[in-house]
Amino acid sequence: MSLIRPLRRYRRPFGVRLIDRFRRNVAAEFTRGNSLALLRSGSEFFAELFSALEGARRSIYLEFYIIHDDGTGGRLADILKRAAQRGVEVCILYDYIGCFDTPASYFRSLEASGVRCVPFNPPPFRNGISWFDKRDHRKIVIIDNMLAFAGGLNIGDEYAGGEESIHWRDVGIRIEGRAVGDLHALFRESWQGECSLPLADSSPGEFAASEGEDDVAIVSGSPHHTRSRIRAVFRLAIAAATERIMIQTPYFVPGPRFIRAMLRAVRRGVRVQLILPARSDIPVARLVNRSSYATLIKGGIEVFEREEAILHAKVMLIDGHWSVVGSANLDQRSFHRNYEVNIIVASQGFGRQVEEMFAHDLACSRRISLEEHESRGVMLRLVERLMAPVNWFL
Repeated sequence: MSLIRPLRRYRRPFGVRLIDRFRRNVAAEFTRGNSLALLRSGSEFFAELFSALEGARRSIYLEFYIIHDDGTGGRLADILKRAAQRGVEVCILYDYIGCFDTPASYFRSLEASGVRCVPFNPPPFRNGISWFDKRDHRKIVIIDNMLAFAGGLNIGDEYAGGEESIHWRDVGIRIEGRAVGDLHALFRESWQGECSLPLADSSPGEFAASEGEDDVAIVSGSPHHTRSRIRAVFRLAIAAATERIMIQTPYFVPGPRFIRAMLRAVRRGVRVQLILPARSDIPVARLVNRSSYATLIKGGIEVFEREEAILHAKVMLIDGHWSVVGSANLDQRSFHRNYEVNIIVASQGFGRQVEEMFAHDLACSRRISLEEHESRGVMLRLVERLMAPVNWFL
């Protein structure tokens, strides 16, 4: 269902013209009547998720990049086994490369209890070695075709800590309403690409509107797309901003055109704040992140590094209204080579939740000045230059 409504209902970024451009560029429609909740930490996400899974009656569909065989993964397995034993259809699609160090016995145990487990792109890799580089980076859970979870969290203890966990800082969302149907369709498409057995619970007529007022679009990314829909969403949002752009991402190598779009926003009076990790799980990524600091700071963009936990959240907020939460990083892999999914939300209420989270993260972050950045040693600058060409492979 289209989001087109009288223009007076929205401030400028949400006018009919932008919605039309959005539809043409990302092949997605907004649906009305959704209710979303931002889950600001791993502990909050997994508490909500596990509770919902325990109450499943008909079906549970999961699609994850990483599932670890640890405490969190073990608890998930126990819940799914019990669900399958009480007659719930349980299907897991997991990325073969992402779960490379997860023992096969983990999935065999699930299958023995009636859970269908299907790897994405197992060897031999289709279409030669080039297919090895394609990853299913999505994180989706759909329960009874009525409730869904998405975001940036994988299944593992490092993601399940509190908001100030010494491990990872990530976020998820809980969705009720018609947008659940769009996530279900996306999962079904991925499932059918890897498995010949159909899903049993796949009636599209059951995705009714909730009592919520959040307008939601589901945007998928795939290497099969002729142009990156994920990148198009971010660039459209930045181009539409009139007041403030807030971004947090663990990996920031979006390319020169994306950076120019951010700089143009600053020149037209938009405040742009970018939160990146002070420490990263991939040290090379941190070097590549920092290679653009001088350009960003000189152009008026406020650059922050979040300290304490490793930042893994991928969130954008435009003018307090337009939120983007999902699995996609601001890098070339997410734009062009991964299977990704982002949730786009046009809602003041949800925007307030995201803005409160950003305020907390800014309080835990240190702003990087141009003087500090340019005082780094010659050797570090050289290493950053040498690392710049590898950004395509991160």
